Amino acid sequence: MNRQVNSGGGAQTSTSVERKGDRELIVTRTFDAPPSTVYRAWSQPELFRRWWVPKSAPGISLVSCEMDVRTGGKYRLEFGAGGSDTMAFYGRYLEVVPNERIVWTNDEGEEGAITTVTFEDQGGRTLVVFHEVYPSKEALEEALQGSAAALAEQLEQLDELISSMGE
Repeated sequence: MNRQVNSGGGAQTSTSVERKGDRELIVTRTFDAPPSTVYRAWSQPELFRRWWVPKSAPGISLVSCEMDVRTGGKYRLEFGAGGSDTMAFYGRYLEVVPNERIVWTNDEGEEGAITTVTFEDQGGRTLVVFHEVYPSKEALEEALQGSAAALAEQLEQLDELISSMGE
């Protein structure tokens, strides 16, 4: 699977989604902002919560967003769908290099991936590479039907947020 998802802004801002082997997913997109700005949107809860939930998921909201983005820190994201039931996603930050790289675990189940996001400076623009390694082929297949399917939309929303930040 290798597909380009054009996000309305032309080829320069399209999102590339590539399945690599049986257990890896790589998503790339270039943003028209420096790495420090893009990194802030990934590491500050007040910014992260503004773009992470896909708008196409009606009724879903991020009711709690706790992020201690540092090596050894933890995160917990709690989603709600209008009722009293919520679903939590949580894990640990294995490595954080400000403006360059964030690596975290997805600990809510045995099939959780290790996620690495890198921020590469490209002359004032930023190439973001979102790389997930799953413990099994089945776990990747499940993610492609669920959370990973929304990544292109989420990155489009991130692009909109960064554009509105005016930096």
